[in-house]
Amino acid sequence: MTGDRDLPSGAVILVLGPSALPLAVRLKALLPGSTIHGLARRVPEADIGFDETGPHLRTLFDSGRPILGLCAAGILIRALAPVLDDKRSEPPVLAIAEDGSAAIPLLGGHHGANAIARAVAAALGGAAAITTAGDLRLGLALDAPPPGWRLANPDLVRPVTAALLAGEAVALKIEAGDPAWLRDSGAAFSESGAGSTGWTLLVTDRAVAADERTLLYHPPTLVLGVGCERGAAPEELAELAARAIGDSGLARGSVALVASIDLKSDEAAVHALADAVGVPARFFDAASLERETPRLATPSDVVFRETGCHGVAEGAALAAAGPDGALIQAKVKSARATCAIARAPGALD
Repeated sequence: MTGDRDLPSGAVILVLGPSALPLAVRLKALLPGSTIHGLARRVPEADIGFDETGPHLRTLFDSGRPILGLCAAGILIRALAPVLDDKRSEPPVLAIAEDGSAAIPLLGGHHGANAIARAVAAALGGAAAITTAGDLRLGLALDAPPPGWRLANPDLVRPVTAALLAGEAVALKIEAGDPAWLRDSGAAFSESGAGSTGWTLLVTDRAVAADERTLLYHPPTLVLGVGCERGAAPEELAELAARAIGDSGLARGSVALVASIDLKSDEAAVHALADAVGVPARFFDAASLERETPRLATPSDVVFRETGCHGVAEGAALAAAGPDGALIQAKVKSARATCAIARAPGALD
């Protein structure tokens, strides 16, 4: 079954009658952060009640909440038709048969609906009615890379998918990460990309400007190791990190996490940086960072006396990147902060 981390959170399970409530309860246990919304006059046991189905559905859709309707697909289609616009921004919408026999992604297939359908079908012993061509024939959706991966130019997804479906030459060039989701799919990539299309899928953690024939992915391979004085300004750390990334020629989209020593686990600047980049913050104790000393570029006895390890920024970056990771940007400093960058050999979870 699809892992919970691959499923959108905060789904709404829509129930219009009491006979669907037992299935709704099962689905709520399957989907993280989900709630049951029920037609108030018929399903008073629901977490949230509503009086009018159409307006309620449209409000949920506009808010971006994934919707699982335990009802006929036509009800969802007619209710949402007036608000359909840009498919790239629509949330997942699925019709689930009341007996659990079918899970049908209606909208947002590549935004989580297909993943939800597969998870629901696996849990209930039903069928996932997947209809998107890329999923069926290629075994992948180019606009739905795994968590942590960043697609730089989504406008090219449609023509590249069309080229693959037509059997045209599309090259796969891998500079960083380990895109098994691409390599192990049913897509037949060429070695050169030569031919009638010249399309290329480039996987890199470098900062590159993709041309009009290159679909660009940034894998989550980079770790920002940081340190700072107590109460350092978030702006200072953010500017230092941006300088370290830029001077190294690296892609901000490949930053997988921000790492530091556990003494900084409550430091506002560190958490602000992680939030700004859109990645988690991870903290290591001094003993873990001290084990990285042989790999440090700028070990410091002063830092050791203050923290119990010879390097915070470099040590944290290397610890998070793992034993096969490498330091690719030695520590840089500002008045009150430090930053270093390490690269992991594969995509970081």
